[in-house]
Amino acid sequence: MQNVSAILYLVAAVLFILSLKGLSSPVSARRGNTYGMVGMLIAVLTTFAVMDKPVYALIVGAIVAGGAIGTWKAKTVEMTGMPELVAAMHSLVGLSAVLIAVAAVFHTGVEHTPVQKVELFIGAFIGAITFTASVVAFGKLSGKFGAKAVTFSGQHLLNLLLAVAMVGFGVVYFFTDSHAAFLMMCAIALVLGVTLIIPIGGADMPVVVSMLNSYSGWAAAGIGFTLNNPVLIIAGACVGASGAILSYIMCKAMNRSIVSVLLGGFGAEAAAGDSAASGPKSYKSGSAEDAAFLMSNADNVIIVPGYGLAVSRAQHALQEFADILTEKGVNVRYAIHPVAGRMPGHMNVLLAEAEVPYDQVLEMEEINSDFSNTDVVLVIGANDVVNPAAQKDKNSPIYGMPILEAYKARTTIVVKRSMSVGYAGLDNELFYMDKTMMVFGDAKKVVEGLVKAVEH
Repeated sequence: MQNVSAILYLVAAVLFILSLKGLSSPVSARRGNTYGMVGMLIAVLTTFAVMDKPVYALIVGAIVAGGAIGTWKAKTVEMTGMPELVAAMHSLVGLSAVLIAVAAVFHTGVEHTPVQKVELFIGAFIGAITFTASVVAFGKLSGKFGAKAVTFSGQHLLNLLLAVAMVGFGVVYFFTDSHAAFLMMCAIALVLGVTLIIPIGGADMPVVVSMLNSYSGWAAAGIGFTLNNPVLIIAGACVGASGAILSYIMCKAMNRSIVSVLLGGFGAEAAAGDSAASGPKSYKSGSAEDAAFLMSNADNVIIVPGYGLAVSRAQHALQEFADILTEKGVNVRYAIHPVAGRMPGHMNVLLAEAEVPYDQVLEMEEINSDFSNTDVVLVIGANDVVNPAAQKDKNSPIYGMPILEAYKARTTIVVKRSMSVGYAGLDNELFYMDKTMMVFGDAKKVVEGLVKAVEH
């Protein structure tokens, strides 16, 4: 049976790897999800087969309850709620790692080797930090805690002292097997998760989400060693590594470093930007009919979606409008910035939900060179990812951040509710350019107005 279980775990691990590979492209994402689900089913059934005297009622009951809640949430969550849902899921992975570690430590009649103690320590403190950090991220993304950075004097020193104390209690546990020391280590790690995330502003939340994804993977891998479960080790390592790579990609897209993100304060600095100090500026505004006329008479149109599109649930109406323009002979494409929305890939999922053809959706590196030859760019619900200050204003907090160069197009149309600043708290010079026309209103209503205008 041991050989059979090893083979089945290997099959599950291979399926998890194929799942990650499939999720790297919208075209193969569904197939990747299928691989992941089949791999998890094999892993769970194999674990049932090799367990010693399992309490089936409790385990099956938990699986059914969790599956029911997950199914309900997946069917009811709005697209705007997807980022905080992901953060909440990360918190559960972290919490499970902590609970498993605590159960292993308190398991009577089992003496852990030095290596196992280190594994328990690492899995538990990473899991604890992941849990509370993800809860804070959930609160920031959902607006329950506020998106602004929370900073105070001595914050970094406090984090350092907490980290030292956490490691200190871990060392005490290692040499004495003290349950109290292990619990103190977990408690301090829970506090550290909060203090690490509160100074991070809303503008850095996409990086935080991917970073917590990585943390949850490493926590699972650490506990996999404790449980001697190879598939958990492999799956956790894959998630941890992919999350780390994604965090790097996000930081590169924002011209940030992981260290600067963890030190936080970006959202707070941005909020203190120059928008208020510069005084009122002039801008041009128009109607949905004006915008429809410009785009229906263009040869090339690029649409830049942002979080505002998700808030108004306008993606289906927008694709209907794009289809009408395409029928009129207009070349319509979508430009996606790596950090558009509130989490990595948010806009890709949004457009996939509206069944936008994959060949119309292009990443920043693929489409940036085309903006200068584009007749009209429609920026809908986006702000910071098209802010020219990232390239032109050396004093701007986002200077050096790669952006979608919408300002290079012949005409730019921006759909916004008002002239308020974006998530980073910065004013956008794009809105005040002579070739920019602002169309104010709810994104869905504006797009529905565009559809009516081009149909008549």
